[in-house]
Amino acid sequence: MLQKLANLQYIDSRIDEITQLQGDLPDEILDIETEIARQEGKVQRLSDELKDLEVEKRSLELEIETSTEKMAKYEEQQLSVRNNREYDALTKEIENKKVVIKESHERIEAIALRTEEATEELAVAEEQLAKEKERYEEKKANLERVVDLTRKEEDVLKDKRVELEKEVDERYLRSYNRLRNGLNNGIAVVAMKDGAALGMSLPPQKQVEVRKKNKVVIDENTGRMVIDQSFFDEARKTFNL
Repeated sequence: MLQKLANLQYIDSRIDEITQLQGDLPDEILDIETEIARQEGKVQRLSDELKDLEVEKRSLELEIETSTEKMAKYEEQQLSVRNNREYDALTKEIENKKVVIKESHERIEAIALRTEEATEELAVAEEQLAKEKERYEEKKANLERVVDLTRKEEDVLKDKRVELEKEVDERYLRSYNRLRNGLNNGIAVVAMKDGAALGMSLPPQKQVEVRKKNKVVIDENTGRMVIDQSFFDEARKTFNL
């Protein structure tokens, strides 16, 4: 039973190591995907804004042209009016067109300024988007490479774990899984080396019991199962794929 527990812990620890090889790559990839979506949205918004500004500019230019033509027409009509009322009405129309032309020119100047700013912002956003896409491909390739290197070993270990679970006494298996799920490092079975387990000295009596290799010894400080190092040495020989 002790050997089977050692084998189970060795397999689980190795699977954990394989998972750690991936590191933070999956999370980093998700973060980069989010940033790419954000940058793509920014690029699209700026592109749409520039298009809208160009459309508005052309509309204003047409408005200026139309207003200038009408103003010239009104000025010509003033030369042939028959009374002051008609003259004043035309004068009012001319002044209105002057206001329209003035405001249109001011808006065109504002559009030119914003177009310059938006163009610069778009260039920066496109550059950042390109960098994020390049970083995404690099991280994705790294993850795929790590997964490819370890997939075969991980699959074999998982299959062996399923088989091993069937061989471990149900009581010990429940205790093992409970301990493993409740510990940060997932180490439920530890080896005693030089009278200590995970760097913590064991009482002399516990050391004697562990060296007898005939029963599971529980570390009173951590609740972990303590076994002799030789069981892990054997597990390493068996599962060193």
